[in-house]
Amino acid sequence: AWLCWSVGLLVLLVLLVLLGLGTVAQKLPTRDEGLFQMQIRDKSLFHDSSVIPDGAEISGYLFRDTPKRYYFVVEEDNTPLSVTVTPCDAPLEWKLTLQELPEEASGEASGEPEPLDQQKQQVTVDEGTELFTYKGNDVEAYVATSTPAGLYQLELLSTEKDSNFKVYASTTPESDQPYPELPYDPRVDVTALGRTTVTLAWKPTPTGFLMGQPIHYCVVINKEHNFKSMCAAEAKMSVEDAFMLAPKPGRDFSPFDFAHFGFVPSDHGFGKDRGLTSNKISRAYTAKPRAPDIQKVCIGNKNIFTVSDLKPDMQYYFDVFAVNSATNTSTAYVGTFARTKEEARQKTMELKDGKVSDVFIKRKGSKFLRFAPVSSHQRVTLFVHTCLDAVQVQVRRDGKLLLSQNVEGVRQLQLRGKPKAKYLIRLRGSRKGASTLKVLATTRPSSKQPFPSLPEDTRIKAFDKLRTCSSATVAWLGTQDRNKYCIYRKEVAENYGEEQRRREQNQCAGPEARRKSEKVLCKYFHSPNLQKAVTTETIAGLEAGKTYLLDVYVVGHSGHSVKYQSKLVKTRKYC
Repeated sequence: AWLCWSVGLLVLLVLLVLLGLGTVAQKLPTRDEGLFQMQIRDKSLFHDSSVIPDGAEISGYLFRDTPKRYYFVVEEDNTPLSVTVTPCDAPLEWKLTLQELPEEASGEASGEPEPLDQQKQQVTVDEGTELFTYKGNDVEAYVATSTPAGLYQLELLSTEKDSNFKVYASTTPESDQPYPELPYDPRVDVTALGRTTVTLAWKPTPTGFLMGQPIHYCVVINKEHNFKSMCAAEAKMSVEDAFMLAPKPGRDFSPFDFAHFGFVPSDHGFGKDRGLTSNKISRAYTAKPRAPDIQKVCIGNKNIFTVSDLKPDMQYYFDVFAVNSATNTSTAYVGTFARTKEEARQKTMELKDGKVSDVFIKRKGSKFLRFAPVSSHQRVTLFVHTCLDAVQVQVRRDGKLLLSQNVEGVRQLQLRGKPKAKYLIRLRGSRKGASTLKVLATTRPSSKQPFPSLPEDTRIKAFDKLRTCSSATVAWLGTQDRNKYCIYRKEVAENYGEEQRRREQNQCAGPEARRKSEKVLCKYFHSPNLQKAVTTETIAGLEAGKTYLLDVYVVGHSGHSVKYQSKLVKTRKYC
């Protein structure tokens, strides 16, 4: 029977060997499997211990350029041995050495402990026999079918950065089989590829269907590289999740802040012990929301999975891990990568300088417009007139994003020009329904544009104190250009609302679509001083206690008109 030990006796034996105490080696008891399994589940027994338990995977942490040593004892010769090291965050250097077990001490021993300097000298001089060395970030193992009795030392070093790692050692590797076994073909295959989806398939691990062990699969998706272990992927994920602003120096933490770091505040007077009287959270402690660059999805025992919600024309890396559900140990398949398909190329509409183009967009659809001025220019003016719902407008100049914003109604956008520049305009429709709009791009001065010039604010102002039972007084802003303004009125129901107005009215329809009876008047107006470019008008002949919808249209030189934002007014009921 192979030698197994309890943790307490093993720690004592290692200390005796390292300190060079002249005690007599004694036979250790064989492993009590029930007790061993109970101890394995109690992680506190192995926390910060230099002892590697037989047949269990332990986790550790290395500070950069600071070696760490672990020990375990093989008492009987011809014992099988397996040691597996899994790097997580960074490549590791590790070596395994064998030191002879101390022989029986002479009877002349005084029983007094040796001076500390002599103890250190003994450990330093006795380097032992080097069995195996490795440097890299692969999951690497030392396996021997027969090893001599002795004290085995595992030394690990990280030269790049602080790093996590895992270690597994066993003197019964054939029966333990801690890690799921890979199939004869361990590759992950891409079986289907779309613009936003990738379907993966792989052969199942024999550990599940042949050996009857509980196995499930986890898929990791990221944009940077493949991972060689689940440990490495989870280390990357923990960095993403733990991102938060650093607290101000000198400020104490609240229980909420500790929760951000992964600690659960205790109910046993935590706030009292730290002198906390409030759980208010400072803005400086709030984590920045951002989309994760890596995702892990565990899918049970299926070996086919479709990854969705990906971005078109983007390269992704996919890794699959077989996980033993009982021990939580895992084995990585050979990962793969794939680039999603590009979005379907749409026909691009060419815009002519100074010409109005009518554009129709399907529900949730997109349209691309191209504007290439033939002459050198310092500025481009882009008019977007949405007729129904709002649309998203994105403009790129020679591939560089200039602006991206939602437009509803009329928007006049000024773009800085560049010699021989080309502009690509993307219009994205509403989710509510189809969109129609008018678009104009020009390098010409405003006086020669078919669209009338507009003020920044196209609202109509109603003066409540000037309301009467038969009239309403309104005002609106103008520009420095002389334009024609026409006012129309329409009686509506008392419960007529903004949402109903938007559904019923096409914002691109001009005065020609209105009834003659709704027309109030037309007039020309402008002001050289923009601060004084405001005009008022009193609309008479209204009925008492009625609600009216008022519209102002400004008409350009070529007949194109733009409607200001409609205004609801209600006349007084009693005067």
